[in-house]
Amino acid sequence: MHTDIVDAPDKGRFRVGRREALQSGAAWTLAVAAPTIVPATALGRAGRAAPSERISLGFLGVGGRGRALLRGFLNCPEAQCLAVCDPYTNRREATAAMIGGQAYPDFREVIAREDIDAVVIASPDHWHVLMAVAAARAGKHIYMEKPLGLTIEQDLVCRRVVRESGVVFQYGTQHRSSAQARFGCELVRNGRIGEIRELEVRAVDGGAGGCTVEVPVPPELDYDMWLGPAPLRPYTVDRCKTPGAFWIYDYSIGYLAGWGSHPLSILAWGCQLDLAGPLTVEGTGVIPKEGLYDTVYGWDVRIEFAGGATLKFLPGGGPDGGSTRFVGTDGWVDVQRQLRSGGGVDAEPKSLLETSFDDQDVRLVDSRRHDQNFLDAILGRQSAVASLEDAVRSDILSHLSDIAVRTGRRITWDPAKEAIVDDEEAAKMLRRPMREPWTLSDVAED
Repeated sequence: MHTDIVDAPDKGRFRVGRREALQSGAAWTLAVAAPTIVPATALGRAGRAAPSERISLGFLGVGGRGRALLRGFLNCPEAQCLAVCDPYTNRREATAAMIGGQAYPDFREVIAREDIDAVVIASPDHWHVLMAVAAARAGKHIYMEKPLGLTIEQDLVCRRVVRESGVVFQYGTQHRSSAQARFGCELVRNGRIGEIRELEVRAVDGGAGGCTVEVPVPPELDYDMWLGPAPLRPYTVDRCKTPGAFWIYDYSIGYLAGWGSHPLSILAWGCQLDLAGPLTVEGTGVIPKEGLYDTVYGWDVRIEFAGGATLKFLPGGGPDGGSTRFVGTDGWVDVQRQLRSGGGVDAEPKSLLETSFDDQDVRLVDSRRHDQNFLDAILGRQSAVASLEDAVRSDILSHLSDIAVRTGRRITWDPAKEAIVDDEEAAKMLRRPMREPWTLSDVAED
């Protein structure tokens, strides 16, 4: 089977005018996608628009996070959930039955459907960019869970292909759809704390462990498809489940990116220090020597930006949170993320919290629901609140932190060249090979 996914066939992008052409075929589409169970919402009842007026979605990965996203989109009037894909038979069949849709073992089958307008990617990290590139080449809009790529090279390829395709991209850093985060970043962007001198980012920490004893692959799992481009390794009980898929270096760089993406995305929203010129990164951390898990945890990273401002990147923020603190010459702003409380913002002086903005100020995208914002961006009503450009910026900071810890050296990143300079060994870590026959064939060489 051909698996060079960047050569996926070009299927036309969603556009509102296509809905009229689907009017006569909508009933046929539903019959094919759901021969046994068709919920009232899929037929346009229960307060929802008819299928021909809705954005049809395919879900690539329906584990815990994927199912949570699906439930959210089911509550969006403009969404029509048609298809799911997962290497676990039981997951995909149960989820497809729940929505009255079609189940697929191979994500390329979902992307190839003419009636799919957008995909929601919640696969393990090592699949994110390959799936996104295939979707973009096929003209499908993309909602991708964080983090972005397995390497910086993948980040840059993803950005280029999505730009070329013109599809909408929404990054799964849901904290951007928070009024508190938006307000905090607008304070910083409008100079209310003066010139930024320090930043501190805290994210949920990783850990060690994981069973290394080989056991038979469960009959419901297509293990070869789950691995995809990753190296072939013996199957163990902890390899393909949480946190294994996020704490094994074959598939991830751990919570440096998996959780770091949330507060680092807020950093990228609030300032552009990472784009101002060459920056240096150094740090320490623990890389487990025993057990299955081998991504960095307990990190202590320091980044110095051009102009002298510094960033401290540390674990912390509780089991489901994180924070981004901007310290300026005239005060500070702290944007917190807590899943259960919705987060918050603090500042000094406290009078900053009473700030109001006018038309002359920088205003950021006002999104109150991340999934709805994605649909609105497709329909042209609003910009996506978590752009691919900022996703790349925040992911690069995570990868540079990982490389600095693993090499034990200070490394220098040139944002203009988008390259590590003066360190050939570290520069080689910007890319990783993929297991045949999977390739990312249009890797940027220029």
